Amino acid sequence: MNKYAAEIFGTFALVFAGTGAVVIDSVIPGSVTHVGVAITFGLVVMAMIYAVGDVSGAHLNPAVTVGFWIAGRLPGRCVAPYISSQVAGAIIASALLRAAFGNIAIWVRHCPPARQANRSSWKRC
Repeated sequence: MNKYAAEIFGTFALVFAGTGAVVIDSVIPGSVTHVGVAITFGLVVMAMIYAVGDVSGAHLNPAVTVGFWIAGRLPGRCVAPYISSQVAGAIIASALLRAAFGNIAIWVRHCPPARQANRSSWKRC
């Protein structure tokens, strides 16, 4: 597996599972909780380190990539492709969540709490 494809896959998994947990908790309040979201992110990072760490280093985050570059552990010519791969994986995951759930950010932000808890009222307020 190509190291940039590994970064796309790893970042996709991280954003899809982690942000998906936040989305599910927004759709069904209290179903995942803050602790569940944190555990989701942590377990996905662990799984991706095991899955793609030997291929790409499992940076999964542009800040980590820049940190490796500043520390001298990553050549400068690799920084832009790594970051591009990470951004691509995050955008693909976000687009898939948006396609699956719609724009619930607007729904959650503008609806009163009583409407948020009622799953049958998924239309915007």
